Amino acid sequence: MPIKLISKLREMSGIGIIDCKNALKEANNDIDKAYQLLRKKGMALAVKKINRSVRHGLVYSYIHGNGILGVLVEVNCETDFVAKTEDFKVLVKEIAMQIAATAPTYISREFVPLSIIETEKEIYESQLKEEKKSEKIWDKIINGRLEKFYNQVCLYDQIYIRDMTFKRKIKDLVMDVIAKVDENIVVKRFIRFRVGEE
Repeated sequence: MPIKLISKLREMSGIGIIDCKNALKEANNDIDKAYQLLRKKGMALAVKKINRSVRHGLVYSYIHGNGILGVLVEVNCETDFVAKTEDFKVLVKEIAMQIAATAPTYISREFVPLSIIETEKEIYESQLKEEKKSEKIWDKIINGRLEKFYNQVCLYDQIYIRDMTFKRKIKDLVMDVIAKVDENIVVKRFIRFRVGEE
């Protein structure tokens, strides 16, 4: 097995040499397949970490457009050591830039008040009546429209602005770093300011 392939996969994934070697073996030296295998394994491990306590992290400020737009975001992790790593710092910066670009209202769908969800459903029902859709399919359509709503207003559900495939969401980005640094990571809070907006 070529050492260059192992080194490249290690650089791409941040995973140890033995795991990279095993993934390449399993993927018949196809580096893209090996990378996906490592991501899947990493995601499985990351899911186990999401309930662990986070007491360290960073508050990061991002200013854009000569001071016209600004973001303050707090992202937490388990240890001060991880908070100082380049992977964590890059993640926090990317999250701040995402917030600046897409203006989410909530961190995740769990933070959306029930009253807002109910109002959205009422709007969708009114639209469906106007569109004269059969009531049999209302639930399916309403759930689909709610998903689109979450994709707009919830940071974790938004498509990552740098992902040209338009498939990876911010929660995937966070999970990737959780898998890489072996700690839980949580976006705690954020605020976005734009001159002239209230």
